[in-house]
Amino acid sequence: MSSARRTIADLRLFGRGYLRNIVGLFFGIIFPVIIISLFGAIFAGSGGAVTIFVQNKDTGPFNLPITDIATPFINALNGTNVNGTLLNSNTTWPITVQLVDPSVNFSRYLADHSASDGVMIPQNFSLNYVAGQPFNITVYGNPAQSSSAIVSGVIDAVVNGFNLQRVHGTNTIQVTSATVNTEQTKYIDFLVPGLIGFSILVSPMFSMVNITSEYKKVKLFKQLSLTPLHKMEWLASKVIFYIILSVISFLFLVVVGVYGFGAHMTLTPWLIPFLILGPMLFSSLGMLVGTVTKSVETASVLGNIITFPMMFLSGTFFPIATMPAYLQNFAHVLPLFYIVEGLNNVMVYGNIPAALLDIAVTTAITAVVFVAAAKIFKWRED
Repeated sequence: MSSARRTIADLRLFGRGYLRNIVGLFFGIIFPVIIISLFGAIFAGSGGAVTIFVQNKDTGPFNLPITDIATPFINALNGTNVNGTLLNSNTTWPITVQLVDPSVNFSRYLADHSASDGVMIPQNFSLNYVAGQPFNITVYGNPAQSSSAIVSGVIDAVVNGFNLQRVHGTNTIQVTSATVNTEQTKYIDFLVPGLIGFSILVSPMFSMVNITSEYKKVKLFKQLSLTPLHKMEWLASKVIFYIILSVISFLFLVVVGVYGFGAHMTLTPWLIPFLILGPMLFSSLGMLVGTVTKSVETASVLGNIITFPMMFLSGTFFPIATMPAYLQNFAHVLPLFYIVEGLNNVMVYGNIPAALLDIAVTTAITAVVFVAAAKIFKWRED
């Protein structure tokens, strides 16, 4: 029968050993702080890429003399590089367009995706433009965000350009403003949750891969099997330790991000599931990798193959929205994606319904990996 006393005893023993390991301590706590300091200094004040969500309801059919005007209008928005003089800055913001299904509720879509900048192109856009009939496009934004000022300036410039192409420069296209209430997004705001996810991944994963494979090699598990300690108690003590380590790293990163670089963070109890499930998931995954491999070297290689894509493609250092579509699709199969996305939804966007979905997915993945690790892991080799 499992004993909390034995679990705590093993936790203390493992914790003391870990704290004496300078390398483990460095990568567990100090390294993420160094990264946030480095990236925060490099990208301080940078707006990064600006995404404009566009819903095109002008879907045709088009034929002479009515041609498709909406597509050239969208192309004029896409790929624009905006000089930061709009906001008294030396930064340049590249503009990218992301199309939205014409059938969805556009304002709800923006809110659900924690976005504020969008353009709705109405039905009969091309027909009215060719006929010279004035009509409105709706531009969504949030006055509290620097990106919305950039988007507004870009759209005004494109609208003016299209209006000047009309005979006598008729103001056929007019702009109506609408507001989407989302909180802001400086690069540092994304970086803090991303590095929290990074620390949740790296320490448990690499440590458990190395510990499990090394213990197998030196037959230490066989010796542990002769003690009263149960294998589930051993695993539980490791999970608890990495939860504590993740909380400590979380506090360091939030303090540095907020007080060092002015990050805007919202701290709520909804963060707790990610700080528990994340270490549990990657401790179990690390143990699973170390258990199924036959040597320390093989375990290390396999652990790196699993870990490195998650480190760089799960939104750890850069928002997923700035990546190409095929990488965004690939990111959705990575367990760390749901932790980083959930942390962003809670800390940056305040989008709790989306965070609940991330918690549900993370819980399901954690349950599968934990059960698999517990089933396959053995004290003794066959």
